[in-house]
Amino acid sequence: MTETFDAIVLGAGAAGLMCALTAGQRGRRVLVIDHADAPGKKILISGGGRCNFTNVHTAPDRFLSANPHFARSALSRYSPQNFLDLVERHGIAWHEKTLGQLFCNGSARQIVAMLLEECAAAQASGGHVEVACGATIGAVDHADGLYRVGFGARVASAPALVIATGGPSIPKMGATGFAYELARKFGLKVVQPRPALVPLTLSGEDALFASLSGVAAEVMARAGGAAFREAALFTHRGLSGPAILQVSSFWRHGEAVGIDFVPTASAGWLVAAKRTTPRTTLRRALGQVLPDRLSQVLGEQLALAGDLGNLPDRALAAAEARLADWQFLPNGTEGYAKAEVTAGGIATDGLSQKTMAAQHVPGLYAIGEAVDVTGWLGGYNFQWAWASGAAAGNAV
Repeated sequence: MTETFDAIVLGAGAAGLMCALTAGQRGRRVLVIDHADAPGKKILISGGGRCNFTNVHTAPDRFLSANPHFARSALSRYSPQNFLDLVERHGIAWHEKTLGQLFCNGSARQIVAMLLEECAAAQASGGHVEVACGATIGAVDHADGLYRVGFGARVASAPALVIATGGPSIPKMGATGFAYELARKFGLKVVQPRPALVPLTLSGEDALFASLSGVAAEVMARAGGAAFREAALFTHRGLSGPAILQVSSFWRHGEAVGIDFVPTASAGWLVAAKRTTPRTTLRRALGQVLPDRLSQVLGEQLALAGDLGNLPDRALAAAEARLADWQFLPNGTEGYAKAEVTAGGIATDGLSQKTMAAQHVPGLYAIGEAVDVTGWLGGYNFQWAWASGAAAGNAV
């Protein structure tokens, strides 16, 4: 027997639950299906378990997409303040960390519980939201204006189908490329997916930096025309930390990543140090602004021995220039296993900016990470999930 609904949402993550609760509170009968044994699995592990649920500095220019303007409409209609109002209405304590990042004081479980409570509240509006977890999705078909989905031993149909199954990042959580398979089945294009917000790996001459594993420093990292000033962390495999994760979304294989190890230094600082402290060494000068182990390795690579007072200005200027743009050539990333999100995905040129509906497939929607919209690190991708989910939820 086929069960009937107004909308079927595939994926019980941030975007899927937001879509479901929005539609449910508009009086719609919604079914949410997820193969995981519980909803919101990625929400629970985010932000060290405290869920960096949005960012107050959200703006369209902080998202990557083949169409950089696509996210503007949804983001303008569901803002960080809208979600924060919901958080506060549920009495969830929160705090702002650096760079506009908002976190729960307690646990990410509070966010999942809030979303489920909002789904349950649909009954007051004559709607209904059922969340079916632990159900393997089978055949998905479209005929006679209805989508039919087999899951477990059940079959459901609805005039609207929402793809909210995310991307393949963090496969240990069960993430797959299912969204792309489904999109292609219904004629939607897919922008080549790739790991994003992910550590970079080094080899060859750069491998010597593996000896610095565990050392972190505030730097300016640059790649693909983007620059971020945050902490970088050396690992036994390469480079990580917020600055590196940020530029990884812009980086492409074969390109270099530039690191400014002294972003607070003014031009000519080494020559100035020579004038004021001529008997100090380059390593000691670096040690004033960098961790000791890092200043040692950089000093050895620059190969300027002796006191600064005995070194020519041009050599110091060259060292300063290299420290301001130290070139690393990554040989890859740590892949989807360590990627916080997936860049690329369902092409936006086949979707409505306002409703997230497929332009040429009636009743089909795509939201969240499954779509070719990828935010910066720091709560932006959650805000896209909320905004795109609300956009589709108001349309189905």
